[in-house]
Amino acid sequence: MNDDRTLMMTRRGCVGGLLALGALPVRAAVAAPALWVGTYVAEGGAGVVPLRKVGDAWGIGAAVAGIRNASFAVGGARGLRYVLDEQQKGGLGVYDRGFRRVAVSSTLGADPCHAALSPDGGMLAAANYSSGSVALWTLDRATGLPKGPVLALQHKGSGPNKERQAGPHAHWVGFTRDGRTLHSVDLGADAIFAHRLGAGGVTGTDIAYRAVPGSGPRHLARHPHLPVAYLVAELANTITVLRALPDGRFVAHKVLSTVPAGYRGESYAGHIAMNAAGTRLYVSNRGHDSIATFAIDGRGELRLIGHVASGGHWPRYFRMLEASGEMLVANQRSGDVARLPVGRDGVVGRPTQVVRIPSAVFIGI
Repeated sequence: MNDDRTLMMTRRGCVGGLLALGALPVRAAVAAPALWVGTYVAEGGAGVVPLRKVGDAWGIGAAVAGIRNASFAVGGARGLRYVLDEQQKGGLGVYDRGFRRVAVSSTLGADPCHAALSPDGGMLAAANYSSGSVALWTLDRATGLPKGPVLALQHKGSGPNKERQAGPHAHWVGFTRDGRTLHSVDLGADAIFAHRLGAGGVTGTDIAYRAVPGSGPRHLARHPHLPVAYLVAELANTITVLRALPDGRFVAHKVLSTVPAGYRGESYAGHIAMNAAGTRLYVSNRGHDSIATFAIDGRGELRLIGHVASGGHWPRYFRMLEASGEMLVANQRSGDVARLPVGRDGVVGRPTQVVRIPSAVFIGI
């Protein structure tokens, strides 16, 4: 969600010695990935900000001001983008490659913060943080556009942290590879829910995993080859290695810290992602302001490699660009996107560039 609104919003300058860049001209002749950054307008963001590589450096273009709170997005067929609008009356906007809006829908909840497409592209789900619910759309396979009514799936539950867990807070959604189950991670309920899918829609909901009380699970990452998943807990700053069972449930195997041993400062684990080979796992730490890198062995076990500075304050999201050997980190509170080099061994290096983008919270393609 729009992170920790009850906490004081502070800002810190960029890491010393880094090159802080303003808007660079975007040259049409440059053949580089076309990315974009989602921002929160209420925190000084300009909307959706184009991000392109100019030579060896990243620069920004003119913002699409009409998209105000793009907290997350997924790309679909025919170049469509499904972009969440995180606000009290949550919205979904469907945009073409040029960010022309072609459809709009309510998420039937408050503050949507994560979305996922089903493997066959026929369904779209979104997690509504503040209302603790999940929105589920059926998509027209010919056009990729939503069709029929939106289905709302309400979570129930709470946790011992009265400030953050008074009720359910859905924070992540994802479909199993066979498309038969939609998992949703709930920070407030300390649980992973399993919504069972069938020909008639959702056929039932049960608990796939109960997390440690008060841990506040945030996101889940599935291993690309093994029956293993990794659950990052925002409030506990931990990763739990989960064994995925055939029925869609999970069993905890091992728990590791996302911050260095002995660290006692304020920090909240954020984004989690793997490389394509499934040999490296990365987690952002908001407060410790770092990216943690873990090695993944052939059984899915984790080993901490180390931590590196995120290049700013409050790294909410990062995007891996394996083809060019780099990671881009959206540092929300310092208002920038940092470039971190990634070696062939998958280890992340110290930041080499910072691009000023106020309230950067997401990086899309």
